[in-house]
Amino acid sequence: MPIAGKGMLLTSMDVDLEHEADFNRWYDREHLEERVAIEGFIEARRYIAIEDAPKYLCLYSTEAIEVLNSPAYKTRLANPTAWSKTTMARFRNMIRSVARITVSRGKGRGAFLGIVRIRPPSGGHDTLREALRTALDPQSIDGIISMHVIESDPTLSGPTTEIPAAAGAGGRDWFVLIDATDDTVADVATRRIADNIAFKPMVISNGIYRLQWDIAKADIS
Repeated sequence: MPIAGKGMLLTSMDVDLEHEADFNRWYDREHLEERVAIEGFIEARRYIAIEDAPKYLCLYSTEAIEVLNSPAYKTRLANPTAWSKTTMARFRNMIRSVARITVSRGKGRGAFLGIVRIRPPSGGHDTLREALRTALDPQSIDGIISMHVIESDPTLSGPTTEIPAAAGAGGRDWFVLIDATDDTVADVATRRIADNIAFKPMVISNGIYRLQWDIAKADIS
């Protein structure tokens, strides 16, 4: 299975240099494990940008999108740790997308992630989804492991009480995720989508991220 589950939370942000060491320590020592421990969460992956911004990106996989509106998740959002409160208040350029995984081709995960952010027009979503499904062929470029589309839910995405700085403008955006073995391959595949005449008018941004680390439910005792 290329991406576990059917739901995904995508978060991305910058943080000022003076707070960056503590920000990374919080993610590595508290936050990812805390989130994956929530019922219905499966795994989390943390990335840093090679190209594009924001600098940091996290993908949290869940059994279903409903997990990201569940009592267990809402309880955690409503009761952040003191460290979380301090750290989240420092987020800048925050993106928070609660999404459904609607296209997933290939098997496995790569050390590099290409990402294309798309803002689809109203209507025609079925046609766009099928066009992306056809375009996302991992076999077409050596070094591409898997390719996916996640579609944001506008009612669940955007700011929360815990993260009021999260942008709400992208609540309807879709994200193409491309798992690859190296950054050059990821860049080629990402630009193939971003520069495609069928998708280019909808593209908001694209970039390349490197995996820092991941954690799965099975890793938590």
